[in-house]
Amino acid sequence: MAAPDSVPAGRYLSTLESTPVERPAISRELFRSLAAAAEISGDFLICAAGIFAANALYYSLHIGKHIHYSARQVTSVAAVVSLLVVLLLQSDGAYRDGGSMLQIRETERAIRVPVQSMFLLLPFSFLLNLYFSRAAFLIAFFLIPVLLASEKQIFSALVRRLHARGYGIDRVIIYGAGDAARRIVSALLYSPKLGLRPVAVIDDARTYAAAGMFEQGYGRHRFVPVLRARVSPELLRKCRGDLLIITVPDLSAEKLAEIAQAARQAGTRTAFLPGPAVQDSQWTELIDIDGLLLTSVEDRVAKWHYAFAKRACDLVLSAFLLVLFAPALFLIGLLIRLDSPGPAVFVQRRVGRNGQIFAMYKFRSMHAGAPQYDISPSTGADGRITRIGRFIRRTSIDELPQLLNVLRGNMSLVGPRPEMPFIVQHYKARHRQRHEVIPGITGLWQLSADRAFQIHENIQYDLYYIRNRTFFLDLAILVHTLFFAMRGI
Repeated sequence: MAAPDSVPAGRYLSTLESTPVERPAISRELFRSLAAAAEISGDFLICAAGIFAANALYYSLHIGKHIHYSARQVTSVAAVVSLLVVLLLQSDGAYRDGGSMLQIRETERAIRVPVQSMFLLLPFSFLLNLYFSRAAFLIAFFLIPVLLASEKQIFSALVRRLHARGYGIDRVIIYGAGDAARRIVSALLYSPKLGLRPVAVIDDARTYAAAGMFEQGYGRHRFVPVLRARVSPELLRKCRGDLLIITVPDLSAEKLAEIAQAARQAGTRTAFLPGPAVQDSQWTELIDIDGLLLTSVEDRVAKWHYAFAKRACDLVLSAFLLVLFAPALFLIGLLIRLDSPGPAVFVQRRVGRNGQIFAMYKFRSMHAGAPQYDISPSTGADGRITRIGRFIRRTSIDELPQLLNVLRGNMSLVGPRPEMPFIVQHYKARHRQRHEVIPGITGLWQLSADRAFQIHENIQYDLYYIRNRTFFLDLAILVHTLFFAMRGI
């Protein structure tokens, strides 16, 4: 769904006025409590189903000693594993947090927590009298994360459908149309458990050119209208806002008092975001504290075991993929040579970790006469792109030679994309934080709708990754990348 070029504020407000006022059947607080209880029950049942499915596969595939376990034994193991997973998810904040950028954190939890549960349970299974095949445990080790991640996606979709019908939501109006507002719009759209639906963005400074503010996601399916009008009680009532979030960090005291007074007259609650934490720091997650939305910022330092596991995964997967795709790589190189004159592989200098320059490999997608260092094309209609180049860029096949960079160690499978030196020369201090980690082939920016724009224009993705990176977060990004590629976006 694409937004229209212009959505006049008057037309949007008249639509709101003619639409019947939504009267939620239950309050947002009660809905969140019921949703949390339903999610806990769903997680427990799906983990138990994973244990039963693993036991069934153990027998059908004739793995191990093929010992028969009674239904009571399997049920005991299923109950203990499910309870442990739910408790670990609870301690990790899975049932109280609202969500995260592009839902990557939810997938990361679904992969990490079952694995942690299995490792915790195996050494103590004999103390708990849990007689269960180690081979069946191994099957469950891989099966439960898949089932749990799928269940989380289905649950989020169900909650959204209920919110769309008016159950357990508060309507949110966002004041300000800057970078912070864009991130908040996406965070709320991707955080169904919060029950906060953004319905309008007010831009009285007219700093935002577009008529709608899109979500930051795989596709531009949802957007929030931008109203170029002064904040007033009448406007807030017409929008039927329950909560007004002020995202502009440098408002004058008079302006702030004027907006707060308008919100009080309209009966709308107000939330403030700290200016520096939103604009300049490594923005992590939105949290809800008694109706007040704040940013949570904390330093995260990568541990040695994470670096070791990440490098081992890079070496194994990149070597495996190079061997697996060797015939396809040869065929793609041949098609590039037949399509236009020039080499099949394009070599370009990029800036890596700590500002070090390295040679990055790509399949050539542009004509040989195109400038080697220039702003990358943003559309397939760019005249520099060859016929085969349009296909390999759209499917990201042009990035496959970078598996060689991963083997060499100057790139990783997951990380911020490396940029060209002439762009890095104009970096500000906050942009240079991208160089704290090894650059990668894929990352959060590639999974977002904002990949159509320049990388440095969307620094929030890389800062989020740098602050929150873990081995399981990397796996979650790789999983999302796989589905992203399968969808052909």
